[in-house]
Amino acid sequence: MLDYETLQAIWWVLIGLLLIGFAVTNGMDMAVSVLLFPLCGGNRAERSAVISTIVPHWDGNQVWLITAGGAIFAAWPEVYAASFSGLYWAMLLVLFAIWLRPLAFDYRNHGESERWYRNWDLALTVGSFVPMLIFGVAFGNLLQGLPFWADDNMRWHYEGYFLSALLPLLNPFALLCGLVSVLMLLTQGSLWIQLRTVDAIACRARKFTLICGLATVVLFLIAGIIAYGLPGWQLDAPAPYGSYNVITDKTVSVIEHGLFANYVRLPVVIIVPVLATLFMLLSVWHSFKGRPGKGIIFSSLGIAFTIITAGAALFPFVMPSSVDPASSLTVWDATSSQFTLNVMLYTVIILLPIALAYTVYAYMRMWGKVSAADSIEH
Repeated sequence: MLDYETLQAIWWVLIGLLLIGFAVTNGMDMAVSVLLFPLCGGNRAERSAVISTIVPHWDGNQVWLITAGGAIFAAWPEVYAASFSGLYWAMLLVLFAIWLRPLAFDYRNHGESERWYRNWDLALTVGSFVPMLIFGVAFGNLLQGLPFWADDNMRWHYEGYFLSALLPLLNPFALLCGLVSVLMLLTQGSLWIQLRTVDAIACRARKFTLICGLATVVLFLIAGIIAYGLPGWQLDAPAPYGSYNVITDKTVSVIEHGLFANYVRLPVVIIVPVLATLFMLLSVWHSFKGRPGKGIIFSSLGIAFTIITAGAALFPFVMPSSVDPASSLTVWDATSSQFTLNVMLYTVIILLPIALAYTVYAYMRMWGKVSAADSIEH
């Protein structure tokens, strides 16, 4: 059995990988759904062609979201409890939006009028856009800290209730991060459309890749500049041995430019945001050159390193508190027992390669170009 600290670090990495897998796969098919009207407008045949590129994959891609949620629940139960204690309205908003997607995929083909098709395609677009934005907003709020604290009985409390708790989350910096998330995934989605379609749709998708990719880089750099001026958290000392409450008894201080502390402490980490920027630019370049397959590879790497950038800025904090730094949750005090983490690790070692193999197999078996002329309603 691995030692406890090693397991805690491993699960920080694994949950990050699961979130990256979700962003790369499920984020891509959500982005494709958002691009239906900008790329195809009122042309139902073109919209059907675009939808047919993701119909075989979207439900399989949901596995990454479900697995990531389950892993957080099992590996970081305190994070799960603290987040659901105050963020349930935002989570319900995401849940209801995602709920629209399977309905739209199924019911859009059970009507005859153009209005029926258009309304369900619009529901598919809305149900995909909301999660793309909210997940980015969530990262923006994590970087600023959330207004929660734990009492002596380990009950979690938040400032405000309903809208008074939800609206502060929609602050300028968080919305900027949400916009970076949307544009980053739209770049991935437009590359996929360019790869899988032909003629006019592919040409329009290439233009969207150029716009969204460059906008992602610009806003990512702006977000980095703003983040430099934000305070961050520093773990001064863990809770003493035998402490009644290992979470709130630790010592945490708020420091100036704290989100860049890890980059200053270990300068080599600066390569992470540099690579995130470089990979997004390379994805745009390959799209412009008519190589969308290579573009998707670099876009996926750009998404991965963007998420790693946020994780590296926060480490070892997972869910920092803006009102009571001592209540902040870290990699070291928010995890399950050593036995639980060890059993979960063996499970992941067995099941994760199977999930990856299935994903690759599904994409290989259901490959090919589609066009508006030969699109088939699914």
